[in-house]
Amino acid sequence: CCVTTRHGRGSEGSYAGFNLATHVGDDASAVALNRRTLAATLGLSSEPLWLHQVHGASVVDACRVSRHEVPAADGAVAFAPGAVCVVLTADCVPVVLAARNGAAVAVLHAGWRGIAAGILDAGVAALASVGALDAWVGPAISATHYEVGDDVRTALLSSDPRFARRFQPAGRDHWMADLPGMVHDRLRELGVATVTLSALCSFADSRFYSYRRDTVTGRNATLVWLE
Repeated sequence: CCVTTRHGRGSEGSYAGFNLATHVGDDASAVALNRRTLAATLGLSSEPLWLHQVHGASVVDACRVSRHEVPAADGAVAFAPGAVCVVLTADCVPVVLAARNGAAVAVLHAGWRGIAAGILDAGVAALASVGALDAWVGPAISATHYEVGDDVRTALLSSDPRFARRFQPAGRDHWMADLPGMVHDRLRELGVATVTLSALCSFADSRFYSYRRDTVTGRNATLVWLE
């Protein structure tokens, strides 16, 4: 498993460094170079399964998807070597799941919409056959920097009222929201054996791309695969 930073030299301007997203306005040839560099540096046996992320709750089996497909999904699982799962983030929460017996791995893109839609539930369900799971929660915007309105809070509480403790008042109809904390709580409720938080804030840590901080920016990648 690995998470990229923006340190690199393929992209320029607002995307400067190691942007891996094709949908943010960066030069396509620069992104292609960064992706080739990523695969070579990690010694990947196959191209990662890049997703068309839609802030939903769809999870695909990376072993069953054609290498030329770009499925609309926000998570991928792998039950055998040869498939590399990846999601892109720039403040949303990347979540890595791994079976304790080594039988499978998964990675999920969990923004507030995805959490409310059930992406965490879908990811855990996709690995239901492999037994106990561990999770790692990667770099994401922290509660210190993530202010939301009543609409976001209402949507998240509708999906899980226990998220209420992860909001702190920030003025009239506004709240500071702890997305990594919500991910932790939901995964534990779903029976994930251990959930480890990276405690890395994409907004505060300049090594990472952050949409909230910069608006026009690249994306970090979180990858996981079975050797």
